[in-house]
This record gives sequence, C-alpha cells and structure tokens, in this order.
Amino acid sequence: MTAAIYLDHNATTPIRPAALDAMAEAARAVGNPSSVHAAGRAARGRLEAARGQVAALVDRPAGQLVFTSGGTEADALAIVGSGRVRLLVSAVEHDAVLAVAGDAARIAVDAEGRVDLADLERRLASGDGPALVSVMWVNNETGVVQPVAEVVRLAHAAGALVHVDAVQGAGRLDPAALAGADLIALSAPTIGGPPGVGALLVGPGATLRALALGGGQERGRRSGTENLPGIAGFGAAAAAAADGPRETERLRALRDRLEAALPATAPEARVLGAGADRVATTCLGLPGVPAETQVMTLDLAGVAVSAGSACSSGKVKRSHVLAAMLGDDPLAGQAIRISLGWTTTEAEIDGFLAAWRAMRDRLSPAARAA
Repeated sequence: MTAAIYLDHNATTPIRPAALDAMAEAARAVGNPSSVHAAGRAARGRLEAARGQVAALVDRPAGQLVFTSGGTEADALAIVGSGRVRLLVSAVEHDAVLAVAGDAARIAVDAEGRVDLADLERRLASGDGPALVSVMWVNNETGVVQPVAEVVRLAHAAGALVHVDAVQGAGRLDPAALAGADLIALSAPTIGGPPGVGALLVGPGATLRALALGGGQERGRRSGTENLPGIAGFGAAAAAAADGPRETERLRALRDRLEAALPATAPEARVLGAGADRVATTCLGLPGVPAETQVMTLDLAGVAVSAGSACSSGKVKRSHVLAAMLGDDPLAGQAIRISLGWTTTEAEIDGFLAAWRAMRDRLSPAARAA
C-alpha cells in the first residue's frame, strides 16, 4: 500500500513526468552511444544533452561530468579515485562516504550539526601530505546546510582537495556555494529522476583514477556502457529542477508551518539542527519513544517518514549523525526525519501533524504523565 502522505523525499522523491517521458523515448530508441553509425550518433546526442542538463544544475561545464550508477558510486569514485591517502571527513557524512573513508580523521560538528571550521583548520595544519577533505553540502538526516565555501577556502589554503556530496543540495540551493569544490557527487532520485543514476563532477584541479576499467567510456574515467534511459531521465529531472531555489522557499515555509505547530501540543518535542540554516527537512525528536516505533506507527497511519539514512538496507539504527551532534543523549535514537519535496502540499503537512499528535498522545511518556 502506498502511503497517503509521503514525507521521505530525502530518500527519493517522486519521479517527474518529464523524466519519465525522456526515459521512455530513450528506451524506445536503438543505439549504443559508443557506436559510430547513425543510431549510435543519435544515442550519443541524447547522452551529451543530458550531460549538459545535469552539469548546469551545479553550474559546471559538461566536460567535467562523469555519469555513475548513483551517488554512492560517485562518492567512492571521488574518494578512491582522487589518489589522496590522507582523508579528512566530517563526522556527519553519509555512510557512502564513511564506509569508503574507513578510519579517516573525523572533523567535529557543533550541536546544530555544522562543521567545526576551527577543528578542520587544526587538522589540516597538523598532518603530513596533501589531504582530501570531504564535507557534504546538505545533511540528509537533518537538512543542515554546511559552510562549503569556507571549507573550500581553508582546504585550498592548505593544498587540500575538497569533495562535496551534493546529493541533497543540488536542485535546492544556489550552486554558487559550490564554487571551488574539486569533486561534486550527485544523484538522480533526489531531484525527481530515476534510481540507479548519479554523477561526479571533476574540477580542473583534481585528477581521477578510474575504478571501472574496460571500454573507456566517460573519457576513460568510468568504463561500461552508459545507462542511457536513466541518464536521459536524470537530465530531464535536472532541467525541471532548475528553479529549485525558488521552490526551496515554498517548501521551507511548509516546514516552518509544521514546526510552529509543535510547541503547543508537544512541548517536549525537539527539532534537531533548528539553529542552523536548513533545507525543508525536520529532524524531530520525541523523548522516550524509539525512532523505529515512531516510523512504524506513522506508517500504519498512512504517513511515510524515516529515521536516519534510508540507504542502510531497510535498517533503523541509532544515527551516527545525531550521535555526533548530541553525544550520549538518548534523543539520538528517538528522532525521525520529515523531508519535503516538490509534490508536498499544505494538506500533507496538516495530515502529518494530526497523525503525529495522535502518536505522541498515545506513546510519549510526557503525554502520559500530564
């Protein structure tokens, strides 16, 4: 059964009609983009048109863009392919970054989830050899926007490269914030494109060692026949999301409507990261009620939300992001994520609030004690 109210857009947002149309057109056509005959040249034309559309979303030249199977592969290609042995990653990065980074040094964050720039500067100064700094643009769990421009300034002054996981920021925020970033990872599903497609932008200051070898596609940076229907859908979604910053303001207003309604009926509830700049995402803690219980209860009420990252094989576990922000506070395991997207309406916000209040009144220790 599909949820009547879908508020899990940071996991994947509904596919845009333009993306579906582009995928269908590309799937009906015959031709490999690497073939030199007419059908192959037509396929190549579709591929390059989509490359330009996706690159434009972050205001970069099309020639910098490498298509991948998703944001996870793009992050891995950036980190491993950069050739940098010394890694500095923020403590609130996506698992796609942390799993590849291994025991890399973690850059601290404050209680709002913002990167501690002083800690980054100390770490850059204290190590040996050129580093790769990995800091995401927008946190997928809290919606907190990171100070990418300041990270780039500090890193470049120390001879380091900067990798930005821009999966949650592209199509939502002004791409000028990414100016100077050396490696930028993107994903189609978070902008209304199909799953299984992503991209990595490789700036002029970075070199990239291919991880997938073979036919030399993507200018030798990622071999394998390109997923042309998926890429065409990605390009169309990117074009449709070009007005994202304006849409972000509409969605932030809906987020504010949701959060403003909480104190009157649930004074114990807490919005995590509320003091930082955020996209339309609410990380909402309900003391005494495990996140998994909240997600399941709301699901039964027809409301789709999540806890932590949705990219962990369906698991609900204590969030490393919230642990980095809150330390041992139990609230790190008692918060859900409500993420808004291009289809979200006022009626959905009101429906969520009704379902959440009913859950809170039944499950919250504070409600039962009142």
